[in-house]
Amino acid sequence: MNLQEAKVLITGGSSGIGYATAQLLQQQGAQVFICSRKAADVERVKSELSVAGTVCDVSQEDQVEQLVSTAISELGGLNVLVNNAGFGAFAPLTATSTEDFTKVWETNVRGAFFVGRAVAKHFVAQETGNLINIGSTAAKKGFANGTAYCASKFALAGMTECWRAELRPYNVRVTQLNPSEVITQFGSKLGFEPKNTERKLKPSEIAHTIASLLTLNDIGFVPELSVWATNP
Repeated sequence: MNLQEAKVLITGGSSGIGYATAQLLQQQGAQVFICSRKAADVERVKSELSVAGTVCDVSQEDQVEQLVSTAISELGGLNVLVNNAGFGAFAPLTATSTEDFTKVWETNVRGAFFVGRAVAKHFVAQETGNLINIGSTAAKKGFANGTAYCASKFALAGMTECWRAELRPYNVRVTQLNPSEVITQFGSKLGFEPKNTERKLKPSEIAHTIASLLTLNDIGFVPELSVWATNP
């Protein structure tokens, strides 16, 4: 597609991968609408990037329905979803609380489902669209202390496969993008101190990948793509 014709909704757009993607796509001529849970973050991004946006907790169905309706209205349509909102909780199985497991699933799985479903209805009606789910290499292989997070990303991968099968007849391209470790606030909020940060992926690499996926001629699409640091 031509990015100057792109009308893009990015969930979790106030920081990290979402922010970098909003910035790059806007610079390349797309119209962008972001959401975040905090009003102050939304207003900051709107000011910094000259994009549109609103507050939304994607785990809340009514808020998601309003989000998609507002994005379509403000952008004058919608043809791209970057389903990016998510977070993690990491602990050994025996120390993983039901509360933490549920919170991760409410955003990473149920939230992604709510947004994907609402946008898919619009894409099916117009018989075109691009839906990119931001997964993780944690959707490919589990690891110690990753029960809640890996389970959520494996579930997202399953949903993505179902959506791809259902939406291809309507000219909707469905992709799952799986970044490996990316240096964002995601880790620092969980108390992780990354090492060799200069050699790790940054949000800009993932934003570049998203832009590349979108600019592929509409006759083709990439079903799934993993992005790794070359030598972390």
